[in-house]
Amino acid sequence: MNSANASDRPIRVLVAKAGLDGHDRGAKVVAACLRDAGMEVIYTGLRNTPEMIVAAAIQEDVDAIGLSSLSGAHNTLFPRVLELLRQRGAESILVFGGGVIPEAEAKNLNDLGVGRLFGPGTDTNEIVNYLRQEIPKRRTTSEV
Repeated sequence: MNSANASDRPIRVLVAKAGLDGHDRGAKVVAACLRDAGMEVIYTGLRNTPEMIVAAAIQEDVDAIGLSSLSGAHNTLFPRVLELLRQRGAESILVFGGGVIPEAEAKNLNDLGVGRLFGPGTDTNEIVNYLRQEIPKRRTTSEV
């Protein structure tokens, strides 16, 4: 795909619930708001492994993976997704997330390469604006 086409296509986001976390209301709200903002959204449903998430992200040619974590497994699941993306040569895919993640742990995840983490009650427009600012930068970097 040439750079003109890549920058013109809608932002594609995979929204995923990893692990045994069965709470998906927030993920569904985020998926709907991103779709309403004109993004193409793939929602994978509940109880996905990091391997399933990365395989779907690559197959669907997404720009970003939004992980929702309310189970406390974020310190395992987020780094594993990043590791798998690197192994598959897909580290240009942005990994961002949301859920109940303590500030110190969020900083550690950011240091590992996870993008912004949005807590409960975040205005969904903040997520939309973040992706609209971040994805074009990553598309430019990955096309060079």
